[in-house]
Amino acid sequence: TLTNFLKGKWKSSAVLFGSSFAAAITLFLCIASFQFVLSEREAEKILAYGIPVWTVQLLLPLGFAAIFIRLLLHVPEGWRGRFIALLIVGGLAWAAMMPPLPPGRLVVPALSVLLLAAIFGAPIYAMMGGAALILFWGAGQPIASISLDHYSMVTNPSLPTIPLFTLAGFFLAEGGASKRLLRVFQALVGWMRGGPAIVTALVCAFFTSFTGASGVTILALGGVLMPVLMAARYSERASLGLLTGAGSLGLLFPPCLPLILYAIIAKIPIEKIFLGGIIPGLLMVGMTAWWGVWQVPRSEDARKSFNRREAWESLRESKWELLIPVVAFVGLFGGFATPVEAAALTALYAFFAETFIYRDLKLFKDVPRVMTECGLLVGGILLILGVALGFTNYLIDAEVPTRGAEWVSNAINSPLVFLLLLNVLLLIAGGTMEIYAAIVVVVPLIVPIAEAFNIDPIHLGIIFLANMELGFLMPPAGLNLLISSYRFNKPMPEVCRAILPILGIQAVGVLLITYIPFLSTWLPNLFQ
Repeated sequence: TLTNFLKGKWKSSAVLFGSSFAAAITLFLCIASFQFVLSEREAEKILAYGIPVWTVQLLLPLGFAAIFIRLLLHVPEGWRGRFIALLIVGGLAWAAMMPPLPPGRLVVPALSVLLLAAIFGAPIYAMMGGAALILFWGAGQPIASISLDHYSMVTNPSLPTIPLFTLAGFFLAEGGASKRLLRVFQALVGWMRGGPAIVTALVCAFFTSFTGASGVTILALGGVLMPVLMAARYSERASLGLLTGAGSLGLLFPPCLPLILYAIIAKIPIEKIFLGGIIPGLLMVGMTAWWGVWQVPRSEDARKSFNRREAWESLRESKWELLIPVVAFVGLFGGFATPVEAAALTALYAFFAETFIYRDLKLFKDVPRVMTECGLLVGGILLILGVALGFTNYLIDAEVPTRGAEWVSNAINSPLVFLLLLNVLLLIAGGTMEIYAAIVVVVPLIVPIAEAFNIDPIHLGIIFLANMELGFLMPPAGLNLLISSYRFNKPMPEVCRAILPILGIQAVGVLLITYIPFLSTWLPNLFQ
């Protein structure tokens, strides 16, 4: 955000404005959810054991109220800042209830102010929720429908797979899995030419597939892998570029969180999207590793010998963690469990392995902390998804996807040209939007257009996620660039220069995934 480049009073004023606007949006979302609860109360639905459904739905306004209070308590400049924030909130509430002009004529100015608040640091949920509120308000439609969409999202029967697989990843991240996995891959492939680069690509892909966030991978593994690459006499720029580029490689491998979310939003089987991502994911890992091998210093051209004893010892030590994907796959594809049950089994297995087998996590000290951190992450994701879905459903009600499909079908006749333009659009979205918000907002818009060109839905999903993976590396605001700059204490221009070669290599991989549907559809069709 712009606040990162401001100092002193300018920064405090910008943060105050962004926080105040976010608080106002949160207050309106609280009101909208309360109106939703009131309407549901009249239906007199019973959840179980005589408990009315509306009592559970009441958590929505209570949650938004808690966020509203927290935002007010954390504005800068103490009580003076809180007073100013309350004045801004009150002014915006008055303008919404007593608009000086017809609401329809105020939509564009209101969206412009919302964009300014986002630049000044307003959180992503406030931007998405604010856009939905403004559009519904301008159209004269009840804002309670935003909370209806939010509630329908969080009660989706497939949604528990997200927190459960994420929890499994957190157990791995907080335990000693990263060091043990690094030892395994070093023993198996580290002796090859360019072995450290291959190890980096493999470890990052494995780790990201469970944590679901490439930023976590760079933060968790950066300090371990950077010395390995530097010890192999890779240049600092090549090491920085490889680590930054490898951080998002696991997004196409099951059970990565974006795969699950895409399947839920696009209404396709989770098992199909899991299978569809395996070969494209291997392609991206292979091309990244190839670039690392090509960058190997000439002085390090001598091959090392394979140490069977070290390989066996490392595999024996890490066998319980290496079996985690097997547990998930056997449960899911062996017909023994639904996706939610497979996710629960995987989380339980990871908990047992890290707590009782390796004993890296203390049952009463570490496990509650890890589960709390996971809950905060998942809660933030669900908050973004819920309000973003309200924005998306407004676009659907306004027939934006249908009109877009008609326009694209009339303007573009070739599926090849459409796919090229789609890649450009998705790359921009991936480099500027938070990935979970991008999935909820963009996917419902592109699915009808892709159907008009007879593009396989699994293929479309992998194209989408491959571009999101590449978007993490897009200058100037790709998430991996920001996190890598922070983790390795390097200026952003230096990180951008380091990433350019691997960005080009992975872009070629995305084009191959786009124009060779077989890569994405062969495994799903094989297991029909």
